[in-house]
Amino acid sequence: MRPFTYERATSAADALRRHHDGAVYLGGGTNLVDLMRLGVEEPTRLVDVAHLPYDRIELRPDGGLVVGAAVTNSALSADRTVREGHPVLAQAVLAGASGQIRNLATVGGNLLQRTRCSYFQDASKPCNKRDPGSGCPAREGEHHNLAILGHSDACVATHPSDMAVALAALDASVRVQGRGGERTIPFEDLHRLPGDEPQRDTTLEPGDLITAVEVPALGMPSRYRKVRERASFAFALVSVAAALDVADGRIRDVRLALGGVAHKPWRARRAEEALRGAEPTEESLLRAAEAELEAAEPLRDNAYKVPLARNLIVRTLTELGEDS
Repeated sequence: MRPFTYERATSAADALRRHHDGAVYLGGGTNLVDLMRLGVEEPTRLVDVAHLPYDRIELRPDGGLVVGAAVTNSALSADRTVREGHPVLAQAVLAGASGQIRNLATVGGNLLQRTRCSYFQDASKPCNKRDPGSGCPAREGEHHNLAILGHSDACVATHPSDMAVALAALDASVRVQGRGGERTIPFEDLHRLPGDEPQRDTTLEPGDLITAVEVPALGMPSRYRKVRERASFAFALVSVAAALDVADGRIRDVRLALGGVAHKPWRARRAEEALRGAEPTEESLLRAAEAELEAAEPLRDNAYKVPLARNLIVRTLTELGEDS
């Protein structure tokens, strides 16, 4: 590990002032410190933002939430207003990592965690995300748990966050403090597909600091389901965050996002469009899932994710239809 300095920011403005010359922000550090140990990240300065006053969850009069970026994952999943009004979010957080990690990990840091692709995490291997232009050995190598949607010749990595999948389905937005002032980014626009710049995970500018996540009121049954290789402390093979509103035998509204299938949380817009106004039958759910997955381009060893995602969508929405 290379030497670095540690500084604790006293405000967002102070954090922005300190963020230069190879600096990175430090929240819980549960991903960043691992990458530093591996030699993947080599910051010259850590700017601690975990103690800034963004550690509260605010319930709005309309049922929406404002979640501070320094709220821990454990606090978010245990919050009564979250569990009652946005159960898909609480379930997604509880599906990620271990209790010890959730006690440290922050909301802001969770959204910015980096891929667990084995080539990215091995500094001795080429990787376009870590070293642009060096190649993507995962395409022909080990890729059984990598992307089937939205990938490129340059990168087939997947985004690891469970929380982010739920927030994508919830039409959340992210408050960001930058050098030009505060702005709000729709959650769907926060993360990027790899294209020919896979080293850029997000649309954030250098120094941008996430201060909060805004989550609109939901008002319909929701659920998060995750398929993984073992029962705990494992990243998703495929996950689904869904909400469904059925009235008079028809689907009035639906929200659907997938995890474990793309470089970013994948909002299933095609499936949503196919389902609105339809009867919540197995046939209609299956058609919608297949419409979404028509764009899938699986690699040699991850084609199993296509039927897995299809079946997971149908099962989750079927159960939500029964709840409605």
